[in-house]
Amino acid sequence: MFGKVSAAAIGAVLAASAVFLTTRGNSDDKKADESVYELRIYTTHPGKLPDLNQRFRDHTVKLFEKHGMKNVVYLVPADKENTLVYLLKHESMDAAKKSWDGFRNDPDWKKARDASEAAGPIVAKVESQYLKATDYSPQK
Repeated sequence: MFGKVSAAAIGAVLAASAVFLTTRGNSDDKKADESVYELRIYTTHPGKLPDLNQRFRDHTVKLFEKHGMKNVVYLVPADKENTLVYLLKHESMDAAKKSWDGFRNDPDWKKARDASEAAGPIVAKVESQYLKATDYSPQK
């Protein structure tokens, strides 16, 4: 689905988030069952990964939190340039849609995006996959 390198990135995201997942219990089983993770893989234009990392560091991560998205982990593949892989957690699919709608329409996001892309586009491709925890996952 994501290709050979991206499959490795998926494994890295899931392995790196294991500590987070095992330390975050949820006593509300119904809420836990509704929660979804979102795996996102961004491929940048050549040489633009530092610009994307700066935008995330300075703006995007905070704006995700502002709009109800939980930042789980951010990674770059050890063997591939121009790629950012990250995992978000949402309370539900409906919450994910609401969060993304709010984020995309946020004036602070538009300002940060436009400023960071003044010298040209940063992101060439975005892949997104919503994931549910299995019944044997440390996250229940």
